[in-house]
Amino acid sequence: MQFDKMNLNTVYFYTSTVLKWKHLFSNDDYKNIIIDSLKYLVEINKIYVYGFVIMPNHVHFLWEMRELNGREQPHASFAKYTGHQFLENLRNDNPTFLQEFKVNSSTRMHQFWQRNSLPFAINNEKTFHQKLNYIHKNPLQDHWKLANFEEEYMYSSAKFYLSGVDEFGILTNWMKRK
Repeated sequence: MQFDKMNLNTVYFYTSTVLKWKHLFSNDDYKNIIIDSLKYLVEINKIYVYGFVIMPNHVHFLWEMRELNGREQPHASFAKYTGHQFLENLRNDNPTFLQEFKVNSSTRMHQFWQRNSLPFAINNEKTFHQKLNYIHKNPLQDHWKLANFEEEYMYSSAKFYLSGVDEFGILTNWMKRK
C-alpha cells in the first residue's frame, strides 16, 4: 500500500485493493479486522468514517484523517495494523493461502495491500453522494451479488444512511460534519 500523504481535515474517497485481487475478505474474520482497525482509529479521534464497503478483494472508504497517529497518517496505521493481523490469522488458520501473499522484497516476506491505493479528495456534496451511492451499490453488482438490497449487506454503511443503524459504531453522518 502506498502511503501517499492525505491532507488532514479533508474528506477522501479511498480505495485499496488486496494484492493480486485475491479474495481475502470472503471470510468475515478478515472483514472484522478492518472494522476493528477503523473502530480503534475512530475511538481515538484520528479519523471520521462517513461511508464504507468491504468487498471480497477491496475496500472503499469515505473518510477524513483528523490528526496524525503518532508520526504517521491514520491510513498508514490502518494498513500496518490490518496487514499484521492478516499475517497472524493466516499463519494460524490458513498457511497455504498465506503463500499467495509472499513477495520478493527486502523489507517484508508478505504483502496484503497493493501499493496503488487511490485517495480522491471530495470537494462538494454532489461528489460525496455520487461516491456514497457507488459504495452502497457495489455489493449489488452482477459479478458480486453479495446482497439483493443495499441495506442487506452488513459490511457497508448503507443501512446507516437508510435507517440510522450503525452496527459497528464507526460512522459519522456526513451531514453532521463540522
